[in-house]
Formats: sequence, structure tokens, C-alpha cells
Amino acid sequence: MSKHIENNKSINNTADDIINISSELIKESNTNNKEMKIAFYDAKPYDIDIFNEINQNYGYELSYFKYHLNPETAILAKGHNAVCAFVNDEISKATIDELANCGVKLIALRCAGYNNVDLKYCANKNIQVVSVPGYSPEAVAEHAVALIMTLNRKTHKAYNRTKENNFSVNGLLGFNIYGKTIGVIGTGKIGQAFIKIMKGFGANVIAYDPYPNEKLAEGLGFKFVDLPELYKNSDIISLHCPLTRDTHHLINKHSLSQMKSNVMIINTSRGGIINTKDLIKSLKAKQVGSAGLDVYEEESSYFFEDFSNEVITDDTLARLLTFNNVIVTSHQGFLTKEALHNIAETTLKSVKAFQSGKELVNVVR
Repeated sequence: MSKHIENNKSINNTADDIINISSELIKESNTNNKEMKIAFYDAKPYDIDIFNEINQNYGYELSYFKYHLNPETAILAKGHNAVCAFVNDEISKATIDELANCGVKLIALRCAGYNNVDLKYCANKNIQVVSVPGYSPEAVAEHAVALIMTLNRKTHKAYNRTKENNFSVNGLLGFNIYGKTIGVIGTGKIGQAFIKIMKGFGANVIAYDPYPNEKLAEGLGFKFVDLPELYKNSDIISLHCPLTRDTHHLINKHSLSQMKSNVMIINTSRGGIINTKDLIKSLKAKQVGSAGLDVYEEESSYFFEDFSNEVITDDTLARLLTFNNVIVTSHQGFLTKEALHNIAETTLKSVKAFQSGKELVNVVR
């Protein structure tokens, strides 16, 4: 069973509506005997379709909300045992307090990252947090490669030209990936999937990871190096590390100054790993030759929504979009049929384990 709650008005102007919707849900849930009720936030049509399909094997009561989870919207979780949140939801102390007051005991993240969650405060409130750490490493890795190939061979420009009957190839010059040095920061499951693809291109791969696995490097045919060496020698640098205190603004004016002139930077991980203002300065100075970004520091205000009829008021994002050697995609690296299926299956399995009192395999602490 599922409910899909949608309202096109601004969330800032609908506090009364939220309370009314929540009251209605409470009334209905009291007549339902199912043990697990899950409130989905920031639910998109593809989320609803796949979770409804997979939920046929579980039979939970699912309520879908288009709103992001934040202190104001958390009241919608009243009457639910669990909430399902996404990358741009705000799971701060204020949100957690409200969720605890609503009786929520589990936060199920349908994503790998959890930097938007105050984990210590969740523990204080006896709310457990689970994520989906390995939904489809290949999906994200393949998207990183798509960004590389589009930037390099300029297929986006060629597409637009031929639509206007312009078949000139001037300005579309690229380079062979074969023989180039690819620097990979982070060698987890996604980084490994990316390395395998790059080795298939015949590239030389070097990588940095704070916990280097030499057996892995030998098996996949790459070499671990320190960051200065990676910056110095890489023609393309692809980021596949989590956002932590150590990796926040890892790519900044200092690290950018150590890189090869005309380097290509790819980020399909988390926006905060790059200091965007420093990246823009390096693009303007032509130190960075191109950038493919599936994530952005302040993406929560824009990504996954349609602003085609509005003005972008974020000056930094607006400036990024003006560069003809920058491609920005709206955090779509995960968006494949296989990944969505794995996300839904893993999330509901975690809910099942929680319901049964079993150990949570994908718990985040």
C-alpha cells in the first residue's frame, strides 16, 4: 500500500497544509494493522515506481512526499516507524528531534553518502541509520566515463551542430585516452569499477587512498601514489572518495596549482570535495582544461528540480554553467534501472532486518 502526497505550492507557505496532511495520515494509519510504515521524502516518479514494485515482496505501508526532509517537514513522519531520505535532505539536530517526537526509530538512506546526517545525535535519540553502500558501483563509474568522453570528444557540441545542419568538425579536437595517465582519488567499489574501465581503454592508472590495498593494485594493474605525485602526473583526475573532514575542499587552489596544465577534473562523488570558487579561477586561468561535475557544493537548492522557467540566483553555479569546457549533470550518476532496483531492494531489506530485530548490515555510525 502506498500514498503519494504532492503539493505544487512552496513548502515555506504550506505549514498548515503539512499539518493537515499529517493529521489525515495519522488517522488513516491508526486503522492499518501493518507494523512498518515508511515515509519517503524527496520522492520522484522513478522512486515511487521501483519501491512500489519491490514492496510487493514486503507489504509495507509507504507514504511518498515530494518535499525534502528538514525540520519543517519532519512532522509528516508522524505515525510512521521509519523515514526514507535522500542525499539532499537535511537531517540535522532539529530534524532528528522532530522525527524522534514523531516516533521514528529508523532513518533509511537510499544512497551511499551520509554526510547530511548528524549521526551522533541520531544515536543520542536512539534512531538507527542505514544506507545503501554498494547499490551499483558500475553505474557511477560509467557516468564518470561518460563525462570524460563527452568533454574530450565534444559530442554534446557535435550533437547541437548537426541539428542545425552544421557538419564542421572545427573546434571538436579531442585526444586518445589510450596511453594517458588517469589519477583516481578513492579506491572503494566505485573507484575500482572506474579503474577497470580505464584499464580497458589502455590508460595508465595511478591512485591515492588513505588505506592503500597493494594486492588490489597488483590485481587491477594500477599503482598507489601520494597526492602530490598524482596531481603532478595525471592528465585526468577522477574523484571517488567520500566527503569527510579530511576530503572537504581537497581540490582547492593549492592542489590545483600542482596539477598538469590543461588537466581534466571529474567529480561524481560529493560536491564539497571541490572548492568551486577555486575551480572557477583555475578554469579562467586555463590551468584546468575541462571539468565534468555530477555534484556541486550547494546542489541541494537546485538539483533534482526543474528551474527552466526561473533565474539561477546562485552566482557560483551560474558561472560554472557559462563555461563551454564544463559539463554539469544533476547528480544522475546513480540513475540506472539496475541501481534503482538494488537501492530499493537493499533499503527494504534493511527495514525488514530492523523490524525483525536482526543485526543491521548497512548500519551507519
